[in-house]
Amino acid sequence: MQAFLTHQGLVAPLDRPNVDTDAIIPKQFLKSIKRTGFGPHLFDEWRFLDHGEPGMDLHTRRPNPDFVLNQPRFIGASILLARRNFGCGSSREHAPWALQQFGFRAVIASSFADIFYNNCFKIGLLPIVISEFEESRLFDAVTAFPGYALTIDLPNQTLTTPDQRAISFEIEAFRKHCLTEGLDEIGLTLTHADEIRQFEAERLLVQPWLAKSIVAGDHP
Repeated sequence: MQAFLTHQGLVAPLDRPNVDTDAIIPKQFLKSIKRTGFGPHLFDEWRFLDHGEPGMDLHTRRPNPDFVLNQPRFIGASILLARRNFGCGSSREHAPWALQQFGFRAVIASSFADIFYNNCFKIGLLPIVISEFEESRLFDAVTAFPGYALTIDLPNQTLTTPDQRAISFEIEAFRKHCLTEGLDEIGLTLTHADEIRQFEAERLLVQPWLAKSIVAGDHP
């Protein structure tokens, strides 16, 4: 996955608490067996005035002009500012996929649902927890100043505002290591490839009959 070190991006404010995963990516779009193609359907029921189904031509649909991500000043935003308990509801991992595929690199909120929070790290989408005071302060600033952008510095665990005010955030050391090195779960496993090969070789010396079983595809 793509490593995350620093990122500067336009901020889009989603001023709603308790945004659940069914709102992030509605259930009818979960039928795909692929991990791609979810971005165009992010917040589908809020972004469009008509009901969406897989395979529909987005150009023929009616966008909701009042929804924040359809407003011209927030087109191209790569940082989503949300409220408390973001990502609650069902545990679908499609929710962070949709956010990332839409173009977001980070989500900022005062709290996240646990499963959603964990799923973000698996794909390199950075969830940042700040206090409710700082959350409200950022909402006020984003609303007041068009083009409001933040700089995220993951190694130093800071958000920097346009007026150079730094906001610190916490992140667990292991998660930070994986993000800065661009390691998902498979990539992390592959860092131990030499040890895995050594273990397999030593095991075959002790249990040589396993080689025949492996070649035969583990069939009796």
